[in-house]
Amino acid sequence: MAQNTKRSINELLVSLFNHVMDMEAKAVITEEYRDITNNDMHIIEAIGVDEPRNMSVIAHSLCVTVSTLTTNMNGLERKGYIKRERSTKDKRVVYVLLTDKGKKAFHHHRDFHRKMIRAIVKDLGEEEMEILYRCLVNLNSFLESKPQEI
Repeated sequence: MAQNTKRSINELLVSLFNHVMDMEAKAVITEEYRDITNNDMHIIEAIGVDEPRNMSVIAHSLCVTVSTLTTNMNGLERKGYIKRERSTKDKRVVYVLLTDKGKKAFHHHRDFHRKMIRAIVKDLGEEEMEILYRCLVNLNSFLESKPQEI
């Protein structure tokens, strides 16, 4: 691959990252959700709407420590987006669930991502989408690697 192409890919990735973060903040943190941050929205997304998750699972999915997450959870609970419930089987385990307000925020955030994905793949054929998917898997693997492996 030509050096100019590699440089262009790097510049595009940096630009995309900045645009996604900026656009997501503007699209997701609306008047209705002005009491939370974009980071809070990502925590709400990590909690999900399917089944209750404990703090360790949520922290792992966000690549943060449980203690870091606890601070954010306290704020989200105070604002009515989440609730915590102790396991009936093991009282040491605390599950985090979204309240109705939290579920509404989750769906609002998910809708932004769905629109973004539709925009990305709108002109791609099945084979091109498969190539894009493989490229993104490779990028994700790189980003998940340990610093000493890079």
